[in-house]
Amino acid sequence: MAQKSKPVPDITKLTKPKAKVELMRLRLEIERHDKAYYQDDAPLISDADYDALRQRLEAIEAKFPELVSGASPSQKVGAAPARGFAKVTHKVRMLSLGNAFSDEEVEEFLRRVQRFLNLGEHELPALVAEPKIDGLSLSLRYERGELVRAATRGDGFVGEDVTANVRTIADIPHRLQAASIPEACELRGEVYMLKSDFLELNRKQEEAGEAPFANPRNSAAGSLRQKDVSITASRPLRFFAYAWGEMSNYPMAEPTQHAMLGWLKEAGFVVNPEIELCRTVAEALAFYRRIGEQRASLPYDIDGVVYKVDRLDYQSRLGFVSRSPRWAIAHKFAAEQATTVLEKIEIQVGRTGALTPVARLRPVTVGGVVVQNATLHNEDYIKGIGGDGQPLREGRDIRVGDTVIIQRAGDVIPQVVDVVLDKRPDDAVPYSFPQQCPVCGSHAVREEDEAVRRCTGAMICPAQAVERLKHFVSRLAFDIDGLGEKQIVLFHERGWVEEPADIFKLQQRNETLQLERLEGFGETSVRNLFAAIDARRKIELHRLIFALGIRHIGEGNAKLLARHFGDLDSFLATMRIAAAAQTASGNASEAYHELLNIAGIGEIVAAAVVEFFAESRNMRALDELLKEIEVLPAEQVKRDSAVAGKTVVFTGALTKFTRDEAKAAAERLGAKVAGSVSKKTDYVVAGEDAGSKLTKARELGVAVLSEDEWLALIGNT
Repeated sequence: MAQKSKPVPDITKLTKPKAKVELMRLRLEIERHDKAYYQDDAPLISDADYDALRQRLEAIEAKFPELVSGASPSQKVGAAPARGFAKVTHKVRMLSLGNAFSDEEVEEFLRRVQRFLNLGEHELPALVAEPKIDGLSLSLRYERGELVRAATRGDGFVGEDVTANVRTIADIPHRLQAASIPEACELRGEVYMLKSDFLELNRKQEEAGEAPFANPRNSAAGSLRQKDVSITASRPLRFFAYAWGEMSNYPMAEPTQHAMLGWLKEAGFVVNPEIELCRTVAEALAFYRRIGEQRASLPYDIDGVVYKVDRLDYQSRLGFVSRSPRWAIAHKFAAEQATTVLEKIEIQVGRTGALTPVARLRPVTVGGVVVQNATLHNEDYIKGIGGDGQPLREGRDIRVGDTVIIQRAGDVIPQVVDVVLDKRPDDAVPYSFPQQCPVCGSHAVREEDEAVRRCTGAMICPAQAVERLKHFVSRLAFDIDGLGEKQIVLFHERGWVEEPADIFKLQQRNETLQLERLEGFGETSVRNLFAAIDARRKIELHRLIFALGIRHIGEGNAKLLARHFGDLDSFLATMRIAAAAQTASGNASEAYHELLNIAGIGEIVAAAVVEFFAESRNMRALDELLKEIEVLPAEQVKRDSAVAGKTVVFTGALTKFTRDEAKAAAERLGAKVAGSVSKKTDYVVAGEDAGSKLTKARELGVAVLSEDEWLALIGNT
């Protein structure tokens, strides 16, 4: 299938003054990206987005040719050489290539060549087709066969002298080996890095505490442009030769592109073995498709195919236009997609217990970033049913060993979007999604109408541990002063706090742990921490239920459960009966139906509660916690108060009591505390500087009370 050309935004309505402003904006933006790419080796956008900027600029310039200036990016190549390296002026400009994004654009390129050369309708010139290496362009000057200078492309006119660094690259001969050698010649090609070498380099970077490179192109460019030559020498750089600049004379008998490539190989260079001579458009496009399919398995990164007119006399006649030769064009791949092999499917367990399948891929560059992993969303998506993200085509499941198409969603999160079925291995089998958590072994359940399967080992699953512990000590749960996110993470990393009970054992273990010696701690802070922990050894039932981190159980539902059962023993007895019945037969028990009969508790919430208590590991962790704490009975709601059954909203700065105190008192009296004002609101209690809620209450005719009036209504409770 032919690729669709990237659409260029409509410019037909642009006036000349607006076009002038737009060209200035595009020029500045392109120059910024050129600097990031060519000088800093740190591109800010994908190739596709960069190409779209250039397409728009060139389209506007085509409509308003009088606005084209020498400062336009269409008249320049790359960016000025960076400071710090000596400058080298190229004898022959190092140009960039024009781009094609579809088969039709390639065909039009050949028709332009045909027209320019005044060839017959069926007299198409042969093309040399080669993979477009995603690396750093380099020019090598040889005099009497000896390497005397190496330079980067720079802005096409002037580059950076990197001779000393280049001498460390094994693929670049210090002396040409061919039988016939020009007196002087500039030979050109691409410095690159193998994908495997790139991954190993990044591993070493991370071990050394250094930032990893984004992709092989960046790592190759950064490695070549080192002030310390020994660093370049330590990096596994490679070089493909494929072009030339100044030549005192041509050393080969046949004046063609492919003959020159043969001479480069004879001279001691590595020439890409994938290069082919194509005599028809169909052959060239077939090469493009074949290389595109092989892209994932190639050991180096490519971002398209380059077509060059083979005959050198044709090249000479065709010449150049602005920054590009007329005799060559780059047929780009879609930067946001790539094809690779799915080597393994692994399950990651998130902080909420969600089991997410992740594809482990043969590394491939997508949108300028090396991708090794991609999301598979959920088990339905793997089965080919669809689910989150862009669904697969009907009937296409995903299997280990498949050749898959990868896309970066929003240019950020890689995902598998399709399977190449005709490349599926014969021994590939459908993937079986795990029914147990791969981290802790707890059973994994999938709620009705949900695509996600979740681990039920909330209290003991290491994958969820830190988030669960942070939730456990949060304000609405145990609210332990001095034990926040930072301390939880630190204690968990050291293996001191792995489940809630461990928090209450810290003091008795401190003779061994010696928290006082930790950075940021001291005797006073440790003493205060232990005092804060001891202060929470007595806890209200609803706070404990909330702290357990049961799915769907927020503060409101925790209070509903606590008030219904009254005390911990009644609550646990009912939960154990419901859980045992489900574990033994999978059937709902009277205890389960008792949950459903609580106003405000539905089937989804009830099922989540039972699942939590059916997991034996959760019960073990809870039993350990209960050895350390005392759970207070729930304070029963008054049914005969003046505000029982009423809906109350508190707003503004309260001075007689805190917002939490006000809320707790209202709920004890049977009122419902809401966060927003509606027609169903009975009272709005307004403190100082009350804002929009007070305004809305007055608009709706809701009764507005001062703090004193509220206290009088509830009897100063």
